[in-house]
Amino acid sequence: MYPITRLRRYRKNEGLRKMFSQPFPGPEKFIWPVFIIEGRNREVPIIAMPGQSRMSVDVLLKKLAPVVKSGIGGLMIFGVVEDSRKSLDGGYSFKKDGLVQKAVKEVRKTYPELVIFTDVCLCAYTKHGHCGILDKDGDVENDSTLAVLAKMAVSHAEAGAHSVAPSAMMDGQISALRRALSGNGFKDTILMSYSTKFASFFYGPFREAADSKPGKGDRKGYQASFDNLNLALRESVEDEKEGADILMVKPALCYLDVISKVKANSLLPVAAYNVSGEYSMIIASAGRGWGDLNGMARESVMAISRAGADMIISYWANRYEEIFN
Repeated sequence: MYPITRLRRYRKNEGLRKMFSQPFPGPEKFIWPVFIIEGRNREVPIIAMPGQSRMSVDVLLKKLAPVVKSGIGGLMIFGVVEDSRKSLDGGYSFKKDGLVQKAVKEVRKTYPELVIFTDVCLCAYTKHGHCGILDKDGDVENDSTLAVLAKMAVSHAEAGAHSVAPSAMMDGQISALRRALSGNGFKDTILMSYSTKFASFFYGPFREAADSKPGKGDRKGYQASFDNLNLALRESVEDEKEGADILMVKPALCYLDVISKVKANSLLPVAAYNVSGEYSMIIASAGRGWGDLNGMARESVMAISRAGADMIISYWANRYEEIFN
């Protein structure tokens, strides 16, 4: 109690503040999401996400050199395919010579120490833009979608992915992928589950980047509702039971309480996806002169780490040295 207790003692100078503070997460805790397109020598800036681009594989390999040198822990690969590749069942997603599969092979060969994660979802491969196969009524059919997701995951593992990350939010997707991976000899492939993925309004810039906006309807029928906490948490509980190796909360900043609760109730590593809208929001605010870019980015990432995230999937990852050092 004051005046005996004076909490300002801990904050008196920079040395004391550093000594008593939680360390800022190092680059090894970050995973950089990247968007791969077909062709060569192609780079298309993503207008809604300054500092990020769609890239052909050869461009990505060049861009990765300083990122890998900075010590970034991993890469999350998303494929952005031409409309001609899209179908009602998303069959291109599991082609052995598909876009993501080629990218995994090239990155693995060039940067063998970099951990490669791949997104496993059908939204970028279906004509309708939903995360699974539609039934006659236009609803996503859970069980038939699982079979395609399993084939997709196996094809990524065959290409050399260290971890596959199913994001479709289908019931039973973790057990389906685990069976398929083990049955094809990939017992050590890590399953990072988008276990509590919300139907969020913060995905807008991503949908531009990945060309994956639903043509009709929305994804509230399968992604978690942000006003039903218990059901959202059950998603992670069930995925742990099914064999997930890593749980994930997405988005991050509006769901720090969820990150904390998932962390408190599981011994699995917990990832947080610091999504496109959170990234772009800070850049837009700084661009209007309403805040310091580096300061806001650092504060937001610290909050995610403090909430309990063991790893952070973030578009700041390729800018770690610029923003956080």
